[in-house]
Amino acid sequence: MRTVGVVGAGMLGAAVALRLLDVGFGVIAYNRTAAKLDRIVEHGGRAACTPAEVARQADVVITAVRDAAAVKAVSFGDGGIVEGVGGDLVVCDMSTILPAESRNISMAFLRRGIKWLDTPVMGGPDAATAGRLVVMASGDRAAYDSILDILQAVSEKQFHLGSAGYAHSVKLAMNLQIAMLALSISEGICLTRHLGIDPETFLDVLNSTYFGTGMSRKKAYRMVQNQYPATFTLANLTKDLETMRGAATGMTLSMLNEAHRLYAEAVGAGFGDLDYTGILEYICNECGKNDKFPNKPHNTS
Repeated sequence: MRTVGVVGAGMLGAAVALRLLDVGFGVIAYNRTAAKLDRIVEHGGRAACTPAEVARQADVVITAVRDAAAVKAVSFGDGGIVEGVGGDLVVCDMSTILPAESRNISMAFLRRGIKWLDTPVMGGPDAATAGRLVVMASGDRAAYDSILDILQAVSEKQFHLGSAGYAHSVKLAMNLQIAMLALSISEGICLTRHLGIDPETFLDVLNSTYFGTGMSRKKAYRMVQNQYPATFTLANLTKDLETMRGAATGMTLSMLNEAHRLYAEAVGAGFGDLDYTGILEYICNECGKNDKFPNKPHNTS
């Protein structure tokens, strides 16, 4: 089996690395905070001191970092991926960035003879460890075909969407749906509480109809119990909403702008480390119905 490099061992990157190890791939990983590599090493992976070291020892490199600035830093900065390239390396980016940034990064790699693919995913760390992600890919089709076995190892569905930037475009639209669903469920919970109805009754009825979603069937029941174990933090979704606003320059998306305002205010109020569904805590505080935990974030346990 080939060796896969993973640059960025946050929640998603670590889960991808562990899944690849479980199915038999070799893994070498880098993270700015080295302690986050411990679980990967315990599972048989190797730790690298720089992204360049990852690139030297891997056939494919997956980047899973916070934003475009971080992608550029691990790619082209001191000790970056391009310093360690040898052979026919393919770099796949699972971060969430502007489509225009993806195209620029793709061209920068291409000038160095390196193939780059957008490969953002839907599903989060739990789906990654179970091999149930959905991969949206774009870029060179031959490069995509050459690493499809790796993508299939971590996902149950894969879509090749076209040239560089297309996959990140769809990813932004998907994360907008996540933000809107969390807000809609949160306000439904607040409204039913206000009217004296157990919000679980609201969820049971909702989920008996075609308006039910994966979020309302799973995370929403934890939400009504004030439980927000983070798989994708509220702060990270807020960052993505800001990225969406950048992508939407020249058009007006009123609900996107309102969602960004609410999530940004929630981060400012101290809720950023909660799962994104913790937006319920902020909304309940604002509507005066959070009697248990007024004006402060609930713990995430």
